[in-house]
Amino acid sequence: MMDWLARHLTLLLAAAVTLALPLVMTSGSLATEVLIYALAVLGCNLLLGYTGLLSFGQGIFFGIGSYAAGILLTRTGLPLLPTLLLTIVAGALVAAAVGWFAIRQRGAYFVMLTLAFAQMFYFLAYSLPDWTGGDNGLLDIPRPAPSLLGLTLMPLDSPWQFYGFVATCFLLVFWLLQRVTDSVFGRTLLAIRENEARAMAVGYNTRLFKLAVFALSGAVTALAGAFHALMTGIAPLSNIEYHASEMILVMTVIGGTGNLFASLLGAAFYVLMADWLSALWPRWLLLLGMLLIAVSLFMHKGLWGLGVRLWQALRRDGTARAEGAES
Repeated sequence: MMDWLARHLTLLLAAAVTLALPLVMTSGSLATEVLIYALAVLGCNLLLGYTGLLSFGQGIFFGIGSYAAGILLTRTGLPLLPTLLLTIVAGALVAAAVGWFAIRQRGAYFVMLTLAFAQMFYFLAYSLPDWTGGDNGLLDIPRPAPSLLGLTLMPLDSPWQFYGFVATCFLLVFWLLQRVTDSVFGRTLLAIRENEARAMAVGYNTRLFKLAVFALSGAVTALAGAFHALMTGIAPLSNIEYHASEMILVMTVIGGTGNLFASLLGAAFYVLMADWLSALWPRWLLLLGMLLIAVSLFMHKGLWGLGVRLWQALRRDGTARAEGAES
């Protein structure tokens, strides 16, 4: 029993958070936003935390997901579930194309190349107003109820109903990614992160693994972008600019890299803290910046690392007290 709990701890924690959010929050839209960005951070964590790739291109896939879902729903009238599946495919294909070029460079050159792609896709979206809405964004995106074989699975009329749908999808994706990271594929990604030359020496095609994780990251991030468009009814140009990539990266670092549940922690901290600080002071970004500096200086492994250290300290304290009582 203890072994099963240890293997599924992060999934159980993620399920507990998704169940707790409706109990502690009054805004269904804000709770949904937490899970949407947590999905995007999961995709970023696959690259940064598990493969060691610092990419500034996550906003590309987030924006592609928003635009793909918006265009399919407004121009084709496809049902919701096929729309989401096609959006995932679009995100994976675009990410594979970007990754095919980017993985040929390392270090600062890799970062610069992903940033260049982010700028290129931003100006491409800006230059195609007939498809993307240009600077105004793609407007009036509907939110149809998911259906299967003509039967409506659940209504999405209210914010909390939409939260239930997003939470279900989030936990499914979380479970799938946990299976991926615990597999041989996931362990190979960790080997590439720690020492790519050694991984190549034992026979692994590291470029192929990087390309695969790029496509997987793009698929997950595009799904997050689609949910964001469904929630707001608009696919704004800001979803595909490099600031979106920066925000997703910041959330990843805040939560902690190399752990899936840390992605949810980072997204929740950023979204909820930004909402609270913006209500306190119009220049709330200054306060948020100070918080981020504190995280960078004193929590190198993010909120998850801080939690692990606190838990280990409590266990040591408990063990010391037990030994003292016995003596």
